[in-house]
Formats: sequence, structure tokens, C-alpha cells
Amino acid sequence: MMKNIFKITLSTILILSTMLINGQNQLKADNASSIINWKGSKPTGDHYGTVKVKSGSFTIENNMIVAGEFEIDMNSIIDLDMPADNEYNAKLVGHLKSDDFFGVKKYPVALFKVTSSEAKGDKVLINGDLTIKEKTHPVSFLATVSLNGNKLMLKSETFKIDRSKWDIKFKSKSFFGDLGDNFIYDDMELSVLVNAG
Repeated sequence: MMKNIFKITLSTILILSTMLINGQNQLKADNASSIINWKGSKPTGDHYGTVKVKSGSFTIENNMIVAGEFEIDMNSIIDLDMPADNEYNAKLVGHLKSDDFFGVKKYPVALFKVTSSEAKGDKVLINGDLTIKEKTHPVSFLATVSLNGNKLMLKSETFKIDRSKWDIKFKSKSFFGDLGDNFIYDDMELSVLVNAG
């Protein structure tokens, strides 16, 4: 009887200890101060803006990110290269939200899931899977990662993704061969800032 009680008590302590360790290592993303910068280009110029991080978390082990994910609120996309009250700003944002680009009515959330990370000098190489419009492809980027107690800041360098991989077809030479100079480059520039704690 005492042996069984001891086993149950020991098992309970181990479970609680595991939960405590996992809890200490789980850092929740702060959506108010986390953001993604984007830039799209064409031969005649470019547009740039931001989109918000909706939610997310990181798992930290030995001061390294070993897992995690964050959701991206595609409805929050804005343009910053034109005044907010400019009619073309609203038209551009509406177009980006349409099925020509991100189709936010059907796909309101994108997802980045961290699969691994590794030190690269004073930077960290973050490897993960990016899902947009229910299509998932691997993405890697270099970032500065600062960990201070239970506070983490991840700030990436600018990196590029090929939008055609996620079925974003509008004026893409990957899908249309007769665009002449009236095309938009497939490569989009992104940079990520995520604060968590």
C-alpha cells in the first residue's frame, strides 16, 4: 500500500516538475509589439508596409529557440509608402486582401512554425515552415535573438520569399509569360520583429 502511494506521489511530482519546466520555457508572443514588415517590387517602383502578429509562443531550451510558432493576421495588412488617407492606399490594401494576392476572406491567418535554430556567429539562423493560403514551404532567416530572463526579442534581418510558391499569381512571370514590363517581381522582402515573455 505504502509502495503504491510512494509511486503515485513520485509520478505526480515528476509530472508537476515537467509542467513547471515547460511552463518556464514557454514564452508567449506579445502581439501589441510584434510585427512583420513587407515590401513588394515592380520595374516602376515598390510598395511596403506591415502586417501584425496575431498570437504565438516560443519554447526555449539552453537559451536557444527549439520550437515555436506565430500566427499572422492577414487582415491587418497596411501600406506605408502612401498617406493613409490617399485613395490609392485603400485600393492597394483592398487589392492585397483580394484573391489576386492573399485572399484574406478565405485565408485570414498565415502561420510560421519554427522547426530548428542554430547559432551563426552573433546571429541565430531560424528554420521553419511558412503557411500562406494553406500552402506550406520552408523558410530560413538570420535573426538577432535577445533573451533577458523571461523576455525574448527576435529581430530578423531582411529576407526574401518567392510569392509564387504560395500561389500568389497576380502579374507573376511564373504564371503569365506575356506581361512585358507590366509585371511584379516574385520575390517579396520580409523582416520580422517578435517580442515574447
